[in-house]
Amino acid sequence: MKLSFFKRRLFAPLYASFTLLLLLLLAQEGLSVAVSLLKTRAFDGVIQTFKIKRESERLLAAALEEKVALRGYLLTQDQELLVDYQSNKENFYDGFDRLAKLLEDDSSQQENLTAITAFHSQWQNQFVHPVLEGSLEPRRLKESSSLDELRQTINEILAHERGILDEQSIWLNQLDQLNQINFVLSGLSMSLIIVGSALNLVLLRRRVDAPLQKLMQAGHAWQKGQLGASIDYTSEDEVGKLAKTLNSMAQGIRLRQGTIQQRNEQLEDLICTLSHDLRTPLLANRSTLDAIAGGAFGSIGSELQEILGDYRAANNDLIRLVEVLLDISRYEAKGSQILSREVLNWHKICQRVSHWIQTSSQEKCQLKIQIANDLPRINGDGIEIQRVLQNLVDNAVRLSQPGSEVCICVTASETSSVRVTVQDGGPGLTEQEAKHVFYRFSQGVGRKGRAGLGLYLCRQIVEAHGGSIGVESHSGEGAKFWFSLPIQHPLDTLNQPRQTTQREQIDNHA
Repeated sequence: MKLSFFKRRLFAPLYASFTLLLLLLLAQEGLSVAVSLLKTRAFDGVIQTFKIKRESERLLAAALEEKVALRGYLLTQDQELLVDYQSNKENFYDGFDRLAKLLEDDSSQQENLTAITAFHSQWQNQFVHPVLEGSLEPRRLKESSSLDELRQTINEILAHERGILDEQSIWLNQLDQLNQINFVLSGLSMSLIIVGSALNLVLLRRRVDAPLQKLMQAGHAWQKGQLGASIDYTSEDEVGKLAKTLNSMAQGIRLRQGTIQQRNEQLEDLICTLSHDLRTPLLANRSTLDAIAGGAFGSIGSELQEILGDYRAANNDLIRLVEVLLDISRYEAKGSQILSREVLNWHKICQRVSHWIQTSSQEKCQLKIQIANDLPRINGDGIEIQRVLQNLVDNAVRLSQPGSEVCICVTASETSSVRVTVQDGGPGLTEQEAKHVFYRFSQGVGRKGRAGLGLYLCRQIVEAHGGSIGVESHSGEGAKFWFSLPIQHPLDTLNQPRQTTQREQIDNHA
């Protein structure tokens, strides 16, 4: 069970080692504090014993000095000896007070203190007072002045304190042993820190760093679109669960991409079929209308001629709508894969657009072309870029007043791209219209647009080339539509034969 827990938790061994080390450090610190407190207490007891011994000896010495001073006074009647007696008497009482204070917490010594007090009172009555009164008989001097009883009591006090001192010595020896154990724990802690650090580094390398490297490798492969790559790490810990989840996600995405690709292919086939089925009768209708208008079935009047012209224009609009829908579906499905790459000739593209506008547009405008020198080389699909420029110029001409100027400018943008601008003097766009003009079925309010798909197709073509498209306009001040194409890498395929598009296949078949 425990081994299973360590396998399921990534940092469980690390947590366990830290917990063990923490408990060991706490035990060591607790033992150190306890040893320090006990040593302090033991040393205080030793100091207390020595103080009691010192005060006891001083007390006995003061009593002896009293005895010597009184005996000298008894023999010589020298008054200065009485002064010494009084001084030593005071020293005796002071010493007794200090000794009593030191022994106040020791109940076993209170009897000795009482015995000292009783002896001193008796000694005062039997020896001191008779000496001072002059009534002491010389034969009783030795017996009355004896301090043996006091000396015996003090010896009992000192003997008791020596016993306490011996106990403190034994206790200090035991504390020294505990201190040695504490040193052993310190060494063990240092050893565990070193060994644990090394083991944890190895653990982190094996259970964290190595799996993360595998995760990053799989992530880089997925970033490149290689969703077949999987994370080769099977473990019960959190990283293993994450790897299993990511592998499952990648597999799901791979399956969904396959399904989406299959649906896109089916949708493209459906659109191609529908476009072919729609375009074929529309082309037949156009041929029939042209034949009728040309008198192939007999002469017709001017009124019928006008009606047939309207029918033919509507039929042509439907043909163009089918073609645009087909192109949009191709770009949404395959993007840049349907493009061919060649060095773009801007002079040739602009001349073709100018010729097409002059011959097809009923609203004549002055078309001005400005192409900068030393343009960087741009690789792209010339026919598709021409369609973009042709669409922008066609919109500009239709929205401008007859005789106004429409300008085409081709310039370099910081030597990293080429920027193509089409500027007109039409009614312009509002801010809201400019935000949505490149979306499906979007066109300016009240403008002479068609289905609203032309600019959306332009955006698809430009983005398939890796470029960007936009508009700068204010209502009533005209509009400036632009698109920019980046410089391609030298490894891009140049002068490849253009792929036959589905629309061209339909045209050829029709």
